[in-house]
Amino acid sequence: MTGRPAPAVLPPSLRAGLGLIAALAALMVGVLGILYAGHSRPGMVDVWIQSAVDGVRPPWRHVALAMDFMGEPAGAATLVVATVSGCLLLRRPRAAVLVVVGVGMAVGAATLLKHLVGRTIHGGYLSYPSGHTAFLTAFALVVALLATGRLGLVRTAGTLLVLAAALVAGAAMGWAQVALGAHYPTDVLGGWCTALAVIPATAWLVDRTADRLTDRTANRTADAGRRVRR
Repeated sequence: MTGRPAPAVLPPSLRAGLGLIAALAALMVGVLGILYAGHSRPGMVDVWIQSAVDGVRPPWRHVALAMDFMGEPAGAATLVVATVSGCLLLRRPRAAVLVVVGVGMAVGAATLLKHLVGRTIHGGYLSYPSGHTAFLTAFALVVALLATGRLGLVRTAGTLLVLAAALVAGAAMGWAQVALGAHYPTDVLGGWCTALAVIPATAWLVDRTADRLTDRTANRTADAGRRVRR
């Protein structure tokens, strides 16, 4: 006897596609990490992009600062608490868990990678990958997965929605980080890929763990019922 009172956070139709994307993103994170390990200067790609984006002035600087705030502890906590509350109101406990665990794992992975890679900016600040970009991309991925499940989107539409959300969030935060001079463009790419690698894997683990707990509870209930009938 089994049951699944809460919908999956990673729809079965999206698992294969997002799994492949997660693997490719993890590979990209590793390649960039090896390429820029121990560096303290921008690469050729960084210089080219920074020349077009770095040093924005008002009013765009205010927009960049507002985006940056979303990745700061106060802004990030506000987004997470509001989204968890919404998930619980919608009776999506798995999504609420994914918001906290998934986003936390993405930021934690980015923080760990910073110390492992050792790339620096502005005289010693660890920069690769961008934690702000990893956070907002991970957050957008979780929200997009929730929307995909609520709307019942099929594989192609669901995957496109998830990737579009990740691209918009990553591009917006990445632009802000480069414009404010907080990160190199390749740091931003690393943060974006970190979220793409972490969230699908974490969503799968949340579903697997929840399913096992549900099955155990159902089996215990069935066993208790049989004992009572005896």
